[in-house]
Amino acid sequence: MDSTDQNLTKKQRRELRRQEKLVGRNSAESKKRFSTIMLWSFITIFVGGTIAIMVGLASKNSGAQFVASNVKAAEDNEQIKGAPLKDAKIVIIEYSDFQCPACRSYYPMVKKLIQDIPNVSLVYRHFPLPQHANARTSAQASEAAGQQGKFWEMHDMLFDNQQNWAESRTSKEAFLGYALALGLDIEKFKIDYDSSETKTKIEKDYQSGGRDINGTPTFFVNDKKIQNPRNYDEFRSIIEQAGRAI
Repeated sequence: MDSTDQNLTKKQRRELRRQEKLVGRNSAESKKRFSTIMLWSFITIFVGGTIAIMVGLASKNSGAQFVASNVKAAEDNEQIKGAPLKDAKIVIIEYSDFQCPACRSYYPMVKKLIQDIPNVSLVYRHFPLPQHANARTSAQASEAAGQQGKFWEMHDMLFDNQQNWAESRTSKEAFLGYALALGLDIEKFKIDYDSSETKTKIEKDYQSGGRDINGTPTFFVNDKKIQNPRNYDEFRSIIEQAGRAI
């Protein structure tokens, strides 16, 4: 005990010790509070940084992305809708299967794109999947209609009524009904439906996809494969992006 402490009364010494304990306790609480603040600050910064990174990655990947893959360029003798190839700034090549449910889902989206955006050509190529029993015959129906200038009308009718013929064992009867509804020459339609020219055209489309087609639909924009967009806005964004790149 120092000289100063000796001069204090018992009461004063007790008060001094009480104050010392209080100061010690406050100091410990301050250290604990400081540690807690530092811990939560670190957590906040870490979580905030993680969220920022995730948002950045999400925005980077939100639209349809080009992938490193090319395709055979479109030709004037193919099934084309929209702007003529010579006038088009954007050429969309679609590999599709009329019996494919996913293709049916994308069909109105693609149709709207061609209506909404000028200077865009849509090229339809057949890619009938082997697991779809009526995929090739529906492709034959579209090409037979195309021989009479009604490919796209048959294209729309096949997708609009997909649920009616997709699993049918008498799908050809349905296709003949669609041909009648389109005002086609039925006898010519039947001949073209089974012709070697029609079947060769479908096989040529199929083979042109090669290893780049893993499923349907598969889209190429200006000969570059894209990841399938999730909605119309994403699809339109990738089309506009491609247009600005020209």
